[in-house]
Amino acid sequence: MPSFLIVMLFVLLITLTVGSIIYWGIVVFQILLTRRHIPTARSGIKLAEQTPPMGRVCVIVPCHNEAGNIDTLIHSLKNQDYDRLNVVLVLDRCQDDTLGVARVAIADDPRFEIIEVTHCPQEWAGKVHAAHCGFTQSSHGTQAELLLFTDADTWLDPSCIRASVALLRARELQFLSLLSTLSTKTWFERLVQPVTAFQLARQFPLMRVNRNDRRRRAFANGQFMLFDANLYRMLGGHERVQNAILEDIAFAKAIAHEGQPAGLLLADNMLRCRMYDSWDQYQQGWKRIYTESANREVKRLKRYAFRTPMFDIVLPISSAIVIPISYYFGDPGTEWIGMGIGAFALVLWLLGLFLLYSMSNAKLRDIPGAFIGAFFTGWIFYQAAIDLSKGTPTQWGGRSYTNSSKESS
Repeated sequence: MPSFLIVMLFVLLITLTVGSIIYWGIVVFQILLTRRHIPTARSGIKLAEQTPPMGRVCVIVPCHNEAGNIDTLIHSLKNQDYDRLNVVLVLDRCQDDTLGVARVAIADDPRFEIIEVTHCPQEWAGKVHAAHCGFTQSSHGTQAELLLFTDADTWLDPSCIRASVALLRARELQFLSLLSTLSTKTWFERLVQPVTAFQLARQFPLMRVNRNDRRRRAFANGQFMLFDANLYRMLGGHERVQNAILEDIAFAKAIAHEGQPAGLLLADNMLRCRMYDSWDQYQQGWKRIYTESANREVKRLKRYAFRTPMFDIVLPISSAIVIPISYYFGDPGTEWIGMGIGAFALVLWLLGLFLLYSMSNAKLRDIPGAFIGAFFTGWIFYQAAIDLSKGTPTQWGGRSYTNSSKESS
């Protein structure tokens, strides 16, 4: 290979390697800062023991064809160690045996109530309308001091609600959401999901989400939203977000707009969830999440589609290649500089992945699959951009929703 080509290649690789050091150095710093300053849901157990939380909680669960999940959720709610608790299950246009499974699981527990919804108005999103019915049609909802909206495909640790209420009060919040610990059973959950979730976290860093000033970045997770009932009423309840495909982000923005204190914490295995059963559902679900979190902007989605494989694949590979290039083609006595830069970049990358996987309770042995995860996550971003540019409807919860870009409106 001509020497000038080697020099050009070396300069390119060094540039990419330095970029990797900067990027993954920032990632490591932000994770360490987050771990130091932002507690997890598990820390609420100690708070609850020191100061037992008070206040009646109503758990409202929208359910659409959840016969395969509802039994697990019900038993986890029956096992909660918080005694001031009622549960409203809202069966939203179910076409399976969700009702039968729920009745068997509930047995004679008087804390549970079932509401069946057979129609969803056109101007409402299905899940949002079901949650609204759970609040308005149940005396438990209207009389509660705290309202917890969760999903039917979740599992709550026996101390989850008690710990969360304690955290809400101790941190003087009006709203608390938890980022659930996700299942790692299927290949895409193990290889793709950690990267997919990280890319969402990049858009909404916990340090920014938990601020209560103008720099707050509004975000919440609809799998667990704990409201002070007074705030929920002040916002106008689910009517405030009635047509939102992602009502959690819509609520977070509304709460930030009202200047009310809110928090988002890692569940740390206190709340577990399996979001999707198949790879097709996974892609469709995350395209919906990415589209709404990107504010329906095609350019932003395409930028993320490029950024993900660039930072998570190209930069680490460049860091690895620069080591042998420096060794074989570097000037005698100085080749160690390039080798050292490459090695340092790889160490930062591996440390960043180790911290990310540890925080999310993903399996550390799946870290080598991060390359695969980055490729498919970039592909999901790209497909979301294409669907949005074409106006392809979003299928969710038994309904079809118009999917139009804000850039073209």
